[in-house]
Amino acid sequence: MTLGCSNAPKNVPSTGPAPQPAPSFYKVDPATAGSLTGTIKFSGKKPSPKLIDMREDPACVEAHHGKAYDQSLVVSSNGSVANAFVYIKAGLEGKNFEAPKSPVTIDQSGCWFRPGVLGIQTNQTLQVTNSDPVTHNIHPMAEVNREWNHSQGPGDAPLSRHFIKPEIMIRVKCNIHSWMHAFIGVLPHPYFDVSRDDGSFEIKNLPAGTYSIAVWQENLGTQEQQITVTPHTNTSANFTFKGK
Repeated sequence: MTLGCSNAPKNVPSTGPAPQPAPSFYKVDPATAGSLTGTIKFSGKKPSPKLIDMREDPACVEAHHGKAYDQSLVVSSNGSVANAFVYIKAGLEGKNFEAPKSPVTIDQSGCWFRPGVLGIQTNQTLQVTNSDPVTHNIHPMAEVNREWNHSQGPGDAPLSRHFIKPEIMIRVKCNIHSWMHAFIGVLPHPYFDVSRDDGSFEIKNLPAGTYSIAVWQENLGTQEQQITVTPHTNTSANFTFKGK
């Protein structure tokens, strides 16, 4: 006796969610790209270097032979400003850039974070290493991204982390050594740089267009300029911060 019947086909696999299309990334055409260079300067009385007291950890004192100086504002004899973060703030809206496969590294060396200012793209890997013979702690105090906090002893394997949202700038501290700090700029595109000892910066392969370029310095604040980049042309943008 037949107890029931069904016209439904047999052995049909259940359907899951539809596959998501691969993201479409913007590809820069070198034939229409330009570049951006410039310098960061400081006018006024050059600030005196400040000694950092590292006596709480003899290994840190030894790493600097007893004399470690604050790096929050580095100005050369001719007024060049190092470690300023320069980036395209506006003008790239609507363009989706793929994160680089290579990581950005921050090392704990000589009881400093090195580099003290760095840029990274969203979803790019941040690799954290400890080259010191002492335990450190890396604590990015993000406000837009997720805040995290991790200790790393001598010889520990590198840590790998990601930031998924743009954020300018994330302060990083070490909960063990109070003088240790760094700053991370997270952007959804690759158009950023950190000024060198001579105050220079360079941003390459920038699509032609009009942009807002911004510079951030830990002690001096921020400045912005409007610039227009044309194909096969280097555009110059210079910034001067005035001392108090």
